[in-house]
Amino acid sequence: MKEFDFVVIGSGIAGLTFAIKAAKHGRVVIITKRKGVDSNTAWAQGGVACVTSGEDSFDLHIRDTLEAGAGLCDPFAVETVVKEGPERIRELMELGLHFDERDVAGHRELDLGREGGHSKRRVLHVHDLTGFEIETTLLRAAQQSPNIELLENHMAVDLITAAKLGFATEDHCLGVYVLDEVSGKVETIRTDRLLLATGGCGKVYLYTTNPAIATGDGVAMAWRAGAVIANMEFIQFHPTCLFHPQATSFLISEAVRGEGGILRNSKGEDFVAQVHPRGSLAPRDIVARAIDAEMKKTGAQCVYLDITQQPREFLQERFPHIYETCLRYGIDMAKEPIPVVPAAHYQCGGIKTNMDGATSLPGLYAIGEVASTGLHGANRLASNSLLEGLVIAHRASEAVIRDRPPAHPAGSVSLPEWKSGDVQDVDELVVIYHNWDEIRRLMWD
Repeated sequence: MKEFDFVVIGSGIAGLTFAIKAAKHGRVVIITKRKGVDSNTAWAQGGVACVTSGEDSFDLHIRDTLEAGAGLCDPFAVETVVKEGPERIRELMELGLHFDERDVAGHRELDLGREGGHSKRRVLHVHDLTGFEIETTLLRAAQQSPNIELLENHMAVDLITAAKLGFATEDHCLGVYVLDEVSGKVETIRTDRLLLATGGCGKVYLYTTNPAIATGDGVAMAWRAGAVIANMEFIQFHPTCLFHPQATSFLISEAVRGEGGILRNSKGEDFVAQVHPRGSLAPRDIVARAIDAEMKKTGAQCVYLDITQQPREFLQERFPHIYETCLRYGIDMAKEPIPVVPAAHYQCGGIKTNMDGATSLPGLYAIGEVASTGLHGANRLASNSLLEGLVIAHRASEAVIRDRPPAHPAGSVSLPEWKSGDVQDVDELVVIYHNWDEIRRLMWD
């Protein structure tokens, strides 16, 4: 059995930020079921929404977030994340992240993008690879810390709690069982402060912008452990996933619409302008529903995102990844519109937490997409997720030291090893694949 002061499950922006800060107070292990860089964060294209311009304000960012959330956001959560965001962005830049800049009247300033639902330009970005740059910056900082151990290709199987061990006192998270995917052995890891930062469940849907790792593991483990889960009915569908048989999970960033891209039907009509005054820059839920309605009305398999009014050089500079990917699939976005469809994108609900990441189960914390702080309401404002990960990770890193719960009686007993029983390797994986496909189709329909 291994023991750590802090156990972090997940290696995205939330988990890494927490680990880097918690490592100042004790030994940390980061558990990730693939490589350290494999996370939802690394797939984020658009950027981080944050008030950094004199033309913007906290009040405007708060208003936009509340409006996008359809009146179901927690106002305190929104105000907290928006107002604490700039300081967290400064810390990220101090770690070596360089957001895109532009020349203005002879001096350099942040090149802010605009996305759906935003009334001002406030999205900091690194071309269209913002998430990947954030991920590699944080991962490098974590790997340089002597107090952080990274366990790659290790998959969390289940949480260990006092209730599961038969203790009649108040329940408490005591650790986690982890599968070493190389050796096939399940390891027991003890801690009294465990953080879930496992991302969402997008892969439960047939069509998604998420990577294959987004299977909802964290929510499932927390639910089995008795933690309160909230608002799981609020799944956000991104309006623009590339429609191509060989690129079923490739996102076309909202920033493309922020730079003038217009959604059109097969007749070239700007159909979203008929349902919202902001047209293609309306909040995601409105745009996704408009696309779905248009496809059902016309029988079309997709709609088209047209940004051909922008020069090729601009598209290559601002959206290098999207530009090259579209070309690889035979689409020249400088000359022709991009075929797109909606796809499952973000889990707005999750494990219910306070603004310090604490769940209803003592000793268990959750941050990022796996958690439900109330920030997003029924629909997340574009590029607010990365900001939430930074802000709540910082707050949680302080809370786990300040508010450490008293030792639980179960903390002095030896944790039982994982019992595999008569479990054997499956010899008919095709059956599992068929069941998985059936579930994903059911969720999509």
